[in-house]
Amino acid sequence: MTSAEVTISAAGVAYADPVQDALARDLDGALWTLCHGEARGKPKYAAKLHPERQKDAMDGLLCAGCRKPAARDERGMLWLLPLLDDTVPKDWENIRVGVPPMCEECAEHVPRLCPVLREGHVKLRVLEAEPIGVRGTLYPRPGEAGAPQEDTLVLYDHPDLLFVVACEAVRELRRTTVVAFAAAIP
Repeated sequence: MTSAEVTISAAGVAYADPVQDALARDLDGALWTLCHGEARGKPKYAAKLHPERQKDAMDGLLCAGCRKPAARDERGMLWLLPLLDDTVPKDWENIRVGVPPMCEECAEHVPRLCPVLREGHVKLRVLEAEPIGVRGTLYPRPGEAGAPQEDTLVLYDHPDLLFVVACEAVRELRRTTVVAFAAAIP
C-alpha cells in the first residue's frame, strides 16, 4: 500500500492528486487504498488480503486464492469463515463479511495455509451475498475533532461513505446453510 496525500473537505476525503483520486474510486464512489504493483500471483496468507485482490474477489465472487469462480451448488456459493472467538452465531444469517467465497480446491488446502482459518472455521453455502459497504479508515469531517478511525464498516447508503478510504469490500450473507465446523489446526 502507498501513502498518498489525503485531503478532507465538506465533499469528503480525496487524494490530493486528482488522477490518483479518480483511479482509486469504485462505481459506488468509495475511495480505495492505493497499493503498490498489481495483485497477481499466489496470495500470501495473512490476516488481511491485499485490498485490490480482496475487492476483485468480492466484486466478481471469485476465490481469492486462485481467482477462479467460487464453488456453487444447489445450496449456494461456498464460504469459509473464521471462528475467532467464543461467540458463534446461531444461524449464520445476515453475517457481514470481508472474506471472499472459495472454490472447492482452495477450500481443501487454504485452511492449513491461512493463519486465521487455521484457528478454526465454518464452511457455509450461501444463496445470497449482497454487497453492502466497505471497511476502511473513516476520517473526521472538517471541524470535527478526533483521529481517523481504522477498520470501520461504512454502508453504501450512509453519508460517511464520502469520508472513508476503503481497504475491504463487505457483503451480507443470507439464506445460509452450515456445512461443517472445523477445529483449530495445530
